[in-house]
Amino acid sequence: MKSHVRVAVIGGGVVGASVLYHLTKLGWQDVVLIERSELTSGSTWHAAGGFHTLNADTNMAALQGYTINLYRELEQISGQACGLHHVGGITLATTPERMDYLKAERAKHQYMGLHTEIIGPDEIRKLSPITNTDGVIGGLYDPLDGHLDPYGTTHAYAIAAKKQGAEVYLHTHVSALNPRPDGSWEIVTNKGNVIAEHVVNAAGLWAREVGRMVGIELPLHPMEHQYLVTDEIPEVYNHGSELPHVMDPAGESYLRQEGRGLVIGFYEQRCDPWAVDVTSWDFGHELLPNQLDRISESLEFACNRYPVLGRAGIKTIINGPFTFAPDGNPLVGPVGGLRNFWSACAVMAGFSQGGGVGLTLAEWMVEGEPTRDVFAMDVARFGKFATRAYTRHKVTENYQKRFSISFPNEERPAGRPLHTTPMYSVWKEQGAVFGQGYGLEHVNYFAREGEPRYETPTFVRSNAFATVGEECRNVRNNVGINEIHNFSKFLVTGPKAREWLDGIMAGRIPEIGRLSLSPLLSPKGRIIGDFTISCLAENHFQLTASYGAQAYHQRWFEQHLPESGVEIRNISLQRIGFQIAGPNARALLSKITNIDLSTEAFPFMSVRQGEVGLTDAIVQRVSYTGDQGYEIYVDNSQQLALYEALSEAGKEFNLKPFGMRAMMSLRLEKSFGSWLREFKPDYTPLETGLSRFVAYNKTADFIGKAAALAEKVQGAKRKLTTFIVETDDADVHSDEPIWHNGKIVGSVTSGGYAHWAQKSVAIGFLPPELIQAGTQVEIELLGKKRKATVITEALFDPQLTYLRA
Repeated sequence: MKSHVRVAVIGGGVVGASVLYHLTKLGWQDVVLIERSELTSGSTWHAAGGFHTLNADTNMAALQGYTINLYRELEQISGQACGLHHVGGITLATTPERMDYLKAERAKHQYMGLHTEIIGPDEIRKLSPITNTDGVIGGLYDPLDGHLDPYGTTHAYAIAAKKQGAEVYLHTHVSALNPRPDGSWEIVTNKGNVIAEHVVNAAGLWAREVGRMVGIELPLHPMEHQYLVTDEIPEVYNHGSELPHVMDPAGESYLRQEGRGLVIGFYEQRCDPWAVDVTSWDFGHELLPNQLDRISESLEFACNRYPVLGRAGIKTIINGPFTFAPDGNPLVGPVGGLRNFWSACAVMAGFSQGGGVGLTLAEWMVEGEPTRDVFAMDVARFGKFATRAYTRHKVTENYQKRFSISFPNEERPAGRPLHTTPMYSVWKEQGAVFGQGYGLEHVNYFAREGEPRYETPTFVRSNAFATVGEECRNVRNNVGINEIHNFSKFLVTGPKAREWLDGIMAGRIPEIGRLSLSPLLSPKGRIIGDFTISCLAENHFQLTASYGAQAYHQRWFEQHLPESGVEIRNISLQRIGFQIAGPNARALLSKITNIDLSTEAFPFMSVRQGEVGLTDAIVQRVSYTGDQGYEIYVDNSQQLALYEALSEAGKEFNLKPFGMRAMMSLRLEKSFGSWLREFKPDYTPLETGLSRFVAYNKTADFIGKAAALAEKVQGAKRKLTTFIVETDDADVHSDEPIWHNGKIVGSVTSGGYAHWAQKSVAIGFLPPELIQAGTQVEIELLGKKRKATVITEALFDPQLTYLRA
């Protein structure tokens, strides 16, 4: 065993083997894999081995497509068969809502280059004669779906990696991980110690335990999962060709052929978390006791869907644990607060996602960043809010919802409420319908008296539509109030604060009393943040951005902090408050503040400190709604006092609260972008219009400057624009393809209904030559192509008259 290595991957399942292979593929050879037993000793060995591309996140679906297409290449390099069976797969729809979901997913696949198709009951029976299509409306057929041999595939990764310089150490148990001053790690094993520049936690069922060795509690949990293998079935082995996979969401089951019989697995409602406190290091190639009572109802349903099951004997029952994160996606990337420690765990669908996870992590380590936005599986999407209990409840819910439809407006209840602001009870009394992000409750809208305090999950306009419209109109006509806790807040201080910000932010750093908007760029010039920078005093700044990205951004800041001269603190829940917006916002605020609100004294994009009511406040003149407006920040202990002052003063101006649904509607009328919709690591400043906030000519050599300047010279092949969509009962959400002259020319980033303008709006990418007012395109929405027209001027206040007044 080597004494020093560049990378040590802990865990010999399919994910660890994939990471090892991809590191060697990208040129790092001094890498090793450390496995406590044999390869495939955790979840991998008892996996059903199926793979598919269907995923609600487009980049995750693309990575799953990459994984599946990789297997042939892997076989050629390694000489090891993966046992591939590309039999295709069908996902059944028994409700109109499920059919809408499949149509929406198929639309995304078209511009992703995945060739799926919607098929009817006759085609389903032709492909899978053993399927009873009573009650089936249709389905989604994917020719890439199939299954493989877990053992052979994992060894193919390992063999290919070893051929490219890697080493694999079996029966080597890691008992401790000790950080060293230079950022490397001492790995203590039963066969001696290894010094590794980087450590990758790919320990699967033991990922929690490996995380605890370095003082972190990863948000993941194992769940028991059962599937059955039948005896031989004549209708199966006499079919003439291998049957396709069939996923039946109504029955919470998946089915595939296994030799001359079938495999059927269930995501049952009566499910059990496994190893609640700790996974024993002694657990290995054993299975858990059968729990057939848990799946009795699902099995009865399956026998109706596949009548041959009722005549088949059961050959094997598999009950084994798999590891899940709270949202079902993997936990991948550098772990914040630690140097050179990486996560590649909670990969529940290892044979669909393992290749993509390995590629992503290898790119991150070797090249400094992945080639696409992978926030959906970034370990930083969860923070310290994700307690062990929260994780267990959300993992259980996710398991139960494995085959549920992902509605764009759905808010799932498990693990809530966890974090709240002092206003939570006040809003609740006023009829608030809450959503949550990053563990924090926020108001989506306020139900009117007599209305249910629940928004029906749907692909069309929900029961909240009229109420949200009222909130929007009150903001535009009077004044509205909304919490601003949904922003992350960082305080940057120290003698080198301005200098540091100038080097990390692409935009101008404001002078005292002013604000600026600035993209945060990766070295390759991609957008990794969209910040408001407020200069409160000399070398004293407040940064605000997306609340849900705070761990993601804090990790980046920590990675680039100098040794001295700069201090950064996350004050996201310490400094909260409200925004007020609308034509009466100034009149309201002037009644309770000692700050001069005149345009001359307090122009747009300024910040002032003073009294508001009884509170000491930071007031910013900026508005995401596009109206005249202010953001008012106070210490969280003073939030209720601030609300009382604003509420009392606002009575004569018809002050009313509004929620996030209204906020997102109002910003569409200004064509304002949103984080992880218009602004994310897939896109660049020139493509998104953020280039107007990039200080290309400033002296500082900010991160991403060279790439941004190169893009400015070369030009962008696509740019964001806004559309008015001709639709009646549904609006775009994201990722819908945009058609022009029979070809897909772009995709939607976000959209919805703009209530004040009374228009259905979409924002999306087009080639620059098509971005002219009046250009006609079509946007595919729930399987239908809807006419859409390009607009190049904001629907509300295009000249910024109200915003700057």
